Amino acid sequence: MLVFCITSQSIIDYPNGMKQYLSLVKFSHTIFALPFAILGFFIAQRSLDVSFSWWLLLLVLLCMVFARSAAMAFNRYQDRDIDARNPRTAQREIPAGVIKPRAALTFVIINAVLFIATTWFINPLCFYLSPIALLVILGYSYTKRFTFLCHFVLGLGLALAPIGAYLAVGGGFDPIPMLYGGAVFFWVSGFDIIYALQDVEFDRSNQLFSVPSQLGRAGALRLAAVLHLCCAILMIAASYLLLNEYPDFGWLSGVGTTIFVLLLIYQHSLVKPNDLSRVNLAFFTTNGVASLILGGLVVLDLFV
Repeated sequence: MLVFCITSQSIIDYPNGMKQYLSLVKFSHTIFALPFAILGFFIAQRSLDVSFSWWLLLLVLLCMVFARSAAMAFNRYQDRDIDARNPRTAQREIPAGVIKPRAALTFVIINAVLFIATTWFINPLCFYLSPIALLVILGYSYTKRFTFLCHFVLGLGLALAPIGAYLAVGGGFDPIPMLYGGAVFFWVSGFDIIYALQDVEFDRSNQLFSVPSQLGRAGALRLAAVLHLCCAILMIAASYLLLNEYPDFGWLSGVGTTIFVLLLIYQHSLVKPNDLSRVNLAFFTTNGVASLILGGLVVLDLFV
């Protein structure tokens, strides 16, 4: 990513250096789905008993970076007029004039092309499925204009991480990464609903769709809790299957799953319908820590 940004300065209008583009795509938020991609990769390594490849791992990580960069930058490009009207988002890079819309769109195209090109070096199945993955993650940017199900489209996009990483190694599907993908779907959909609580009035006044604008803050929080309950069930089911498949499986996976579920509960204790002051703590810190701990401990359990 660093090399890409540096060598692209002559192609993209890059007024304030790489830092502005990393901010545009919220590069630090890659931490949400990246541990699940790594988890899917190592589950495939263990279950299929294939030789470890640093090259393949690098390709999987690059796919994650390119796909997410394309999706996030496209969302910022597509929402630039909406962001300019919203006091909460008016200082984002495009409405603030830090990055020009045309430059952002160029950035999207380059990352999308690099994503597809990278899948070519993984295996044919990943390459053939790459346009579908792009359709999902880029299509999310349009959904809030016509459906409150936009949160679930975002969840679907990130749910591809463990499934796609398993495909990269094994060239097929397996129940365990599918369960983790389902857990990510419910997890991301739920915390995106919580994040959208900040814009209820703005969404309603601008004819934008979201669960909070349809159900209100209290109703949205209840739905998010149900989604996170579904996430917890699938997490526990995936951990149970891992234990059955590998009799030598240790206790670290159980600890990781338990901590993840406890952090889901903690996340809901931070946000109330009449108090959104800790939404960022619930959204960014709690979810990032939960993802890192779960992914790290499951991978350690697989090999230690």
